[in-house]
Amino acid sequence: MGAGQAKPKVFIDNERVIVTEWHFKPGDATGHHRHGHDYVVVPLTTGKLRLVEPDGTREAALTQAVPYFRNLGVEHDVINANDFDFAFIEIEIK
Repeated sequence: MGAGQAKPKVFIDNERVIVTEWHFKPGDATGHHRHGHDYVVVPLTTGKLRLVEPDGTREAALTQAVPYFRNLGVEHDVINANDFDFAFIEIEIK
């Protein structure tokens, strides 16, 4: 898998939310970042993501259309650990 940059596409950015679609080719990564808002992720694909976090690396299994919530302050790099394209919608709550 070649490491590239995940592609964000912002659909909404207003005073209340930021809605972004993230698209990953195999091996693509977001780059290390810290979330400044609470957020919800809605996977558009079923598969796994590798999360490189301050206390280690783990894999997360995601199921298409099954959302999950995370609190602000999460720090990680998110990597597509599949051999196929992966995508999700991220909704940041301001």
